[in-house]
Amino acid sequence: MPIVVQPFVAAASGWERLVVLAPLVVIAIGVVGAVLILLGRGFVETVRESGHPRLIAGGLAVLVGLIVLLTYLGVELPREGG
Repeated sequence: MPIVVQPFVAAASGWERLVVLAPLVVIAIGVVGAVLILLGRGFVETVRESGHPRLIAGGLAVLVGLIVLLTYLGVELPREGG
């Protein structure tokens, strides 16, 4: 948290803390949304320019289906460090 905001947040109590941090939350959500939109548009453009858009869509569908199936079966990836 920036040094300028810390005294305000420390002095605020309960709901006042939410009011102080609300602009930060709104800006953060906007930035995340903008990045997702840019990445989505780039992906769509890449798929359109590729020679095999159905193959890419099919591969994504298979990947999502595999992840859902493995999650449903309870398969967990091994963790590092034992």
